[in-house]
Amino acid sequence: MPLYLSKFSYTPETWARLIGNPEDRRRAAESYIESVGGKLHGFWYAFGPHDGYTLWEAPDNVSMAAVALAINGGGALSSLETTVLLTVDETLDALRRADQVRYKAPGA
Repeated sequence: MPLYLSKFSYTPETWARLIGNPEDRRRAAESYIESVGGKLHGFWYAFGPHDGYTLWEAPDNVSMAAVALAINGGGALSSLETTVLLTVDETLDALRRADQVRYKAPGA
């Protein structure tokens, strides 16, 4: 199954609710991805431009998109970015196939 890396930030209101009632949000994240047949591999908080990161596994892009849309629609986040991760073997296949693409630069 494909892997996905998400970067997220909470709204100030969400942080205020968590300060008033601390909770482990990994459990919620697990339930979201498991509802589409996936798995949560990791959940981290961080300093920097994003408040946290998750590593998910989902059956396909549509399943992951459904989870991301549901989370984003919930209003607790100020930002959510999800990146599809490629394995080394997938990247090697892409590199081999890239030679078959006849790219032409703009204006060339």
